[in-house]
Amino acid sequence: MIDFGFDKIALIGAVALIVIGPEKLPRVARTVGHLIGKAQRYVADVKAEVNRSIELDDLKKMKTEFEDAARGVEQAVNNEIHQTASSVQSSWNDATSGGWLANSGQHEGWSPAPPSYKHPKKKWRLKRGAMPQWYKQRHGIRGKAQSGAARVARFRPPRASA
Repeated sequence: MIDFGFDKIALIGAVALIVIGPEKLPRVARTVGHLIGKAQRYVADVKAEVNRSIELDDLKKMKTEFEDAARGVEQAVNNEIHQTASSVQSSWNDATSGGWLANSGQHEGWSPAPPSYKHPKKKWRLKRGAMPQWYKQRHGIRGKAQSGAARVARFRPPRASA
């Protein structure tokens, strides 16, 4: 870019003062300043646009690399899953068709009954709590949850009969 030193700017100012005159010089200087500012903003916008396009290209390249890596990982995982499933299936087929069931003296159609579901007791949370009940009662820890309206109704004074 053009390099202006103090001596060159002083020379241009002196020539402008002689050519333009002292009356019109401030208005011309203001106009030149506006034009230079517009030019600088235009150059900055162009630079920003070029940088954005370069970053966009880099992001697109990174996106394609990431997608390729993800596809490779997906294929590797799928291959491992298929290999494991086939080995489990072959082991299962060996076990059910004369494998360990036939050798253990049990017949092939027998399988143990699955464990039955047992519903937890009603107070299972109280039994699992580490804080003793006497401590909760002494220190005023609520054991039962109440809504706000229920708490207000509980502590509301009774109505006087008229």
